[in-house]
Amino acid sequence: MNLIRPDRADRPSVPPAGRERFVLAAVLLSTLTFPLTITGASLALPDIQTDLGTGLSAAQWAVNGYNACFASFLAVAGSLADVLGRRQVFTCGVALFATAGALCGLADGVLLLNVLRALAGAGAAAAVAGGTSLLSQTFTGAARARAFGLLGTVLGVGTAFGPTVAGALVDLVGWRAVFVAPALVAGAVLALCPLLPRFPGTPGRTVDAAGAVSFSAALLLLITLLVEGPERGFGHPLTLGCAIGAAVLGCVFVLVERRTADPMLALGLLADRRFLAYAAAAGALMAVLIPLLVYLPSYLISVVGLDAGQAGLWLLMLTVPSVLLPSAGARLARAVPPVALVAAAVLLCGAGALLLTGIGPESGPLAVLPGLVLVGSGAGLTNGILDGLAVGSVPAEQAGAAAGVFNTVRITAETVAIAAVGALLAALTSGALQGAAYTSALHTVCLALAGFAALSTAAVLALHGRTRTPR
Repeated sequence: MNLIRPDRADRPSVPPAGRERFVLAAVLLSTLTFPLTITGASLALPDIQTDLGTGLSAAQWAVNGYNACFASFLAVAGSLADVLGRRQVFTCGVALFATAGALCGLADGVLLLNVLRALAGAGAAAAVAGGTSLLSQTFTGAARARAFGLLGTVLGVGTAFGPTVAGALVDLVGWRAVFVAPALVAGAVLALCPLLPRFPGTPGRTVDAAGAVSFSAALLLLITLLVEGPERGFGHPLTLGCAIGAAVLGCVFVLVERRTADPMLALGLLADRRFLAYAAAAGALMAVLIPLLVYLPSYLISVVGLDAGQAGLWLLMLTVPSVLLPSAGARLARAVPPVALVAAAVLLCGAGALLLTGIGPESGPLAVLPGLVLVGSGAGLTNGILDGLAVGSVPAEQAGAAAGVFNTVRITAETVAIAAVGALLAALTSGALQGAAYTSALHTVCLALAGFAALSTAAVLALHGRTRTPR
């Protein structure tokens, strides 16, 4: 998962001398916590169900609520940073994330836990948007490139080793620790916030409130439909209402964005076929990788019989390639047509998912190694490259808007995919993720992900077009 989003301001201010190191430390330290809280929740799901005495759909909101609020608030948080000021939005986001995470450690019911997780997701979105804006405003030229390079490295390391750390925390301390530990780190970041430079909001910028509300509400209704549908039935009034509401609000969002003078997302960029191809590829890669990262630990714990720490170690086979392979991908992109590399990466992810249809209760690490490595390699080879290709496919004056649309597509795709995979698993197992039914359901999910990757590969090639060359 890539959270890097360049700031939309055009002329960065220079902070007081010596403040740069505080900005870098605060943003990097906060960024390190976000992968841990996502993977930690997935590893904690079995214990959450047992400890709080809840069903699968309710427990899934600990993951889906966080991701849905993160995805829906990220773009509007970027606009708020432009209007209200970068430090203010970053500080408020870190404070909300820290408070919500700490209170998760005290939650005595699944409803309270899920509400707190949703608040933590909104806080993380504000922290990411404010943090990347601070980096853009604080550093210029080569220093900015190095700062964002460090941000990508920290994010990659957090994603790669987050499952291992989270698994150890679950085993040694309990499931609440995977929420409290990131909150404690965020508390340390708060201590640095008064030392950060103040940057005023950009004059003339406004917040697209109608776009933000319609987008956020549509996404939340869609996630609710997917999570609650298997348990309540897709003909239930709640799920029908969510389906209708999501469709109507989605149309409202498109209309609002096309008519407003300062839209939250420049949807017109999606008319550029090459930009759309790269955005679709990024969404497809995350739609395969992240659901496996979220739901595979539950299978390894419930069916294979691993403890949370062992499951976290196994997931290194999936996550480490995302850290090791970006440089190799950059070299390949200079040797072969970029679209060929991107399409091959999506297909590689699909092949890995297909190999995982052979997983079973008796599987050892060597049995799942090829599938996990292929999925991780597909994502790793394009990590960072896709961002550059997408933003580079549009005119330079639209680079900031392109980055916003591209990352929103990617994060929304992974959020919807997590909820859809959870819904499929719940429907195929009647909400009981265990035994032979869980194995069969996981095989179906992996087959569906492989098919989706194959279709996405064809779509990327068709959209990009064989005769077009990069600008």
